[in-house]
Formats: sequence, C-alpha cells, structure tokens
Amino acid sequence: MLTGQMLQRSAQRFPDKAAIICGDRRLSYRELDGSANQLANALLDQGLAKGAKVGMLSRNLAEYGVVFFGVARTGYVLTNISVLYAPDELAYVLDKADVEVLIFDDVFAEKVASVRDRLPAVKTLIGFGGDSTLPDVHNFADFMSRHATQPPDVELSESDPFCMTYTGGTTGRPKGVLCNHRARAVTAHTVMVEEAIDERDRVGIVTPMFHVAALNIMFQPAMLAGATTVFLPKWDPAEFVAMVARHEMTANFMVPTQAAMLLNDESFDAEALRSWRKVSFAGAPMPDWVQTELRKRLPELALTQIYGQSEMGVIAVLRNWYLPEKLGSVGRQPYNVDVRVVDEEGRDVAPGEIGEVVSSGDNLMMEYYGEPEQTDEFFKLGDGWGWSGDLATIDDEGFITLIDRSKDMIISGGENIYPKEIEDVIYELTQVAECAVFGVPDDKWGEVPAAYLHLKPGAELTEDAVTRHCAEKLASFKRPRTVRFVDDFPKTPIGKIQKNVLKETFWSGREKKI
Repeated sequence: MLTGQMLQRSAQRFPDKAAIICGDRRLSYRELDGSANQLANALLDQGLAKGAKVGMLSRNLAEYGVVFFGVARTGYVLTNISVLYAPDELAYVLDKADVEVLIFDDVFAEKVASVRDRLPAVKTLIGFGGDSTLPDVHNFADFMSRHATQPPDVELSESDPFCMTYTGGTTGRPKGVLCNHRARAVTAHTVMVEEAIDERDRVGIVTPMFHVAALNIMFQPAMLAGATTVFLPKWDPAEFVAMVARHEMTANFMVPTQAAMLLNDESFDAEALRSWRKVSFAGAPMPDWVQTELRKRLPELALTQIYGQSEMGVIAVLRNWYLPEKLGSVGRQPYNVDVRVVDEEGRDVAPGEIGEVVSSGDNLMMEYYGEPEQTDEFFKLGDGWGWSGDLATIDDEGFITLIDRSKDMIISGGENIYPKEIEDVIYELTQVAECAVFGVPDDKWGEVPAAYLHLKPGAELTEDAVTRHCAEKLASFKRPRTVRFVDDFPKTPIGKIQKNVLKETFWSGREKKI
C-alpha cells in the first residue's frame, strides 16, 4: 500500500472529520488531502529527479502532516531532520542525505542560515512563514497555493524509497535509515491492529515527529484508521494533562522518560486523564515501577509495549493482558512480521539462551543511505535477515526479553557482563527514577561497570546504599565500581540514554579513552 493512499482513503471515508488538531488549528481529512496534493504538485514543478531528497525540519505542527503525505505522492524521499541538532550536526546530515529541498519551521531559520553556505546541494528553501535573513526562501503557503488540489500523475511502486530517518546516534554519527512505502505500510498496519487504533480514537502525538515513533508508529496508523490526531508541539506533563482533558484524547505513544515525568509531576490528575484508554511505549526499556504505577493509578489505561527499531519497524508487542505475568518482556512478534533470536551463525537459540534478535520481511529498511559497509553489517549473513544488535532471550511461548545492546556488553576479566542486568537490580531501589550502567576501562580487568543514577524528586540515596544493594544481588565482578548521581541524562530525541556521551564525559581529560 502506498503511503499517499492511506490518507486518500480516509479522506473518502471521513472527509469532514478532523485529521489534525494543533492548538487552535484544525485540518479535516479533505483539507489535509487537498493540501498534500498541492504540495506534491508544487514540489514536482521543481523538476527534481525521482528519488530526490526533501528535508523536513520542524516541531510537531500541522504542516508536518501536509509535508509527510505531500512528499509521499511525488516519488521523492522525505528526510526527517532532528530539531535538536546543533548547526554542525545539521550541516552533516543535510549533506550526507543529499537534501535538495529543505522545508523548515521558522523558529529554526537562524540555524538554517548559519549553515546555508555549507549546503551547495540544497536548491530550494521553503519556510513556514519565510525569513528575511535568508535570501530566496519560499513561503510555504504561497509555494503551495497556486497548485491543484488534485493528486499528481506520478507512477509509484510500494518498493520505491519513501522516507529516511536518522538514527539517534547512541553509538556514533547518525545513520540515514532509508525505507520504502511497503516497509512503513507494514508498520502502520502492525500498530493499527496490535494497539487497536480505530476511527473513534483521538490520538495524541507527543513525541517528535521527525522520529519513527511519532511519525510511523502513531501518526501514520492513526491516519490509516481514520482517527483524529492531536499534536503537542513540545512535551510538558502539565500541557499533556490539559491536552487529554481538552480533547478527550484516548490513545498515544510516549517514551519511558515521559511516563516517569508524568507520574512524578504535580499536575498528574487521574480525573483529567479519564478519557485516556490506550498508551504504547518504546524507545528504551520501560522500568517496571513505571508500568506498575501507571496500572495502579490509571486502572482503565491499557499499556502496550512496543519493541522495534527505525531499521525494522515494530518487531515485538506486549499487550496489556499479559501483565503482570510477562512484566519485563518486550512481547512477541506481531502478526505480520518474522522475528527470531539466533546465535552468531544465525541458528535459533534454545529457550532461555542469549542470542541476537533478527527480523526478516517487508518491514525492513532498504539500506543505511550512503553507508554500504554498515548496510552489509546489518544484513551480515546475506540471507535477508536484519540483525538488530540487541541481545535477548526467548521463552517457549515466543516472548522476548531484552538483555542488552551487543555493543554495550562489558567484558571484565574475560567475563561477559550485561548492563541491563545491573540496571534491573538498581531499579529495585524505589528512589531511582532512571539509571545507566556502562563499561569503563580498568588496567587490571580490561573494563568494569560504572553506574549513573537519577533519583525521583525528593528522594535520597547514598552511594554506599547502592553498593550494598548490588552486593546482595550480584556476583562480585558485576558490581559497579563507580556510582554517581546525576540531575539528568544526555538522551536521544526518543528518550534513549546516550551511553557513549556518558563514557566520553567519564574519561574527559584522561589519557585512556573509550
């Protein structure tokens, strides 16, 4: 199924229904469909070759929906750009992605201007309101207005490249994950079915649209189902509560950090949140205490855990009715995706044994754009199976439990240590909101574990208490040699703690680095 067809069919079914609500602005399905066609026709007038890259740099605004479906109807590739990038990062990604058209939110005009001279490949700039500090910037509304609201005459295939999202960069420079229409359609159908999204829902979009979690795991399935989406331009717990109450929001996706912030915020109000019935979460492991507390304080809220990657879409789902029995698992493969846990040769591991999660099928990316060696590593056996880099076990019912990222495994004195095992023990301390365990070099053992902790508001905990707790639960070689308390963690836009940044900070100024 082509991405543009998803909107077209919902517009035929629900023409006057609100497709997007953002602040005081509402776009009906008919209006969104027509605007997407106008943008598509305007972009095609630029005369770019099929497969040209169109960059999008924006907050969660209604225009994002127009651009998403507009570009989908051109044969060009929508390249989603993080709004958190510093100028150097922005220039790197725009250049690496071969972006020729850049559409941007006015609040980022200064940042765009600061790198404009470094982007000779960018032929066209389109701002939501135009900006005088940049020459030759088209006004978004004017750029579209003279073009037909009828769909363009472009021959497209499900196998055509459609969108590119850059990975969060937890292990190094971000990579462009290039996907075709078919891959993102598979994910949209997965979510619509597994999370039970339908046309009655009002779906909150509360994570950044430039990431697959909001764009492909919430917005696209909602549009496919004919639901109404409500955009939150910037995350804030109090604004979220107000949004739910105002719009009677029923469903949304959020990252674990957001759920923890909501539970700890003074604005939490179960009565104001009474319409909220479905929540899915992914991006990082959800601490058990967050799931338990959500179920306790909002008993009518159904929790669905999603496990996936930009490269693979959704590859495991844990539905609400498997809790609390399967608490700690990320679920099992959805109905339309193939998933296994295998050893280094690609053979299935026995239940309970540790292996790597792999997936095969139409859900997979096409490639890491411009990165043939890393693409080959992802498809390393050449048999169509993509390797996630995540270590896990699988039980005899097919439920997967993540152990850790393979790149995060610590080898200390020849022993394999999985940081998540240590993190799970630390999370038993009720004062802990978030923690991160990672390996740091040691002259004797090669590496040893270090633990960084962020406490819940008002909580108190000492290094000695953490050390004693770990000593009771873990073998001596697994115990953190360093325990530090932090006010916050460096994170990707989707809430993953950037352990690579923590490692750099830990070894800043030292002769030996990791």
